[in-house]
Amino acid sequence: MALHFVTDDAAAAAVGDVVELTGAEAHHAAAVRRVRAGEPVTLGDGRGTWLDGTCETVEPKLVRVRVVARRQEPAATPRIVLVQALAKGGRDELAVQATTELGADLIVPWQAARSVSRWDAAKAAKGRARWQTIVREAAKQAHRAWIPDVAEVASTADIAALAAASRVFVLDPTGDVPLSGLTPAADDPRDIVLVVGPEGGIAPDEIDRLRRAGASIAVLGDTVLRTSTAGPAALAVVSTRVGRW
Repeated sequence: MALHFVTDDAAAAAVGDVVELTGAEAHHAAAVRRVRAGEPVTLGDGRGTWLDGTCETVEPKLVRVRVVARRQEPAATPRIVLVQALAKGGRDELAVQATTELGADLIVPWQAARSVSRWDAAKAAKGRARWQTIVREAAKQAHRAWIPDVAEVASTADIAALAAASRVFVLDPTGDVPLSGLTPAADDPRDIVLVVGPEGGIAPDEIDRLRRAGASIAVLGDTVLRTSTAGPAALAVVSTRVGRW
C-alpha cells in the first residue's frame, strides 16, 4: 500500500496538478519514510479529499507529487464519537491513538470527577493540541480520508447534554445492557457516543446523571478493562454492529 501524507493543498488539486509537500510533512516523507522519485503515494486534506499520485522530486524540504487520480470520500454516518476521560500515565492518549486508527469520528476529552489528570485553563489548550497531533498521526497511519476533530474539554453536564440528540452509551462494569446489543438503524443519523471513564472508574453520581439524561449504561463482557483499552474495544464492537467492518 502506498504511503499516505496530509496537506491542505490537496483540497484544490486536480488530476495532472503537482502538489508540493513542505515543512514537517516533506521531512517525514523524505527523511523518515524515505520515499523516492517515481514512487506512488496518496495525499489527503483530512476532510475527504483523496489523491493518488507519483513522486516527481524528493528533497528534505520539498517533495513534489503529480496527481494521477482524485476522489472525494463522504463523511461516515452515523458518526462514532469517543468521550475519553482524562487519565494519568498517558493512558488517555493511548486510547485516543487506537480509537482514531479504528475509526472514531470525533474525540471529546472529558474532565470526569475521578480523573487524576486535570486540565485547567492553561493546560486545556495545550492538551487539546497534543491530542489533535496524536489524532492526525494516527489517521495518517490508518490511511483515513477524514481526520477526526478533538473537541474542547467537556464536563459531565456537557456529556449529559449530548443525550438529547445522540445515542449515548456509558461503558461501565455495572452496565445493564451489553454494548453488543446495539441495534443499528439505517435511517437513524444520530451520533453514537461512547463514554469511557478514568482509571478510577465513573463516579456513581455521574452514572446516575447520565442515565437520567437518557444514556444507556453498557457493559463490555465480564472483565474490567483499562481506560486505555475500553474505547478501542467498544469501537470494534460498534463498527461491526453498524456495518463498517
